[in-house]
Amino acid sequence: MVSSELVEQLRELNRVDKLQVIQLLAAALAKEETNLIFEGASYPVWSPYDAVEAASIMLEALNAETSLNHE
Repeated sequence: MVSSELVEQLRELNRVDKLQVIQLLAAALAKEETNLIFEGASYPVWSPYDAVEAASIMLEALNAETSLNHE
């Protein structure tokens, strides 16, 4: 439970300080809830480079959609 003393101190802060407190708390909550990404770690990212099969499937889907729209 938040103490009334802390609430009163927060109310007395100026606008910039209140925004900094909000940012600090939001960052803390985000870190607690999503421990999926760790600072300094590397993660693989898919790239369409050399994805010939995927490009072929996409082209077929676009051609099918185009032919449906022109009928």
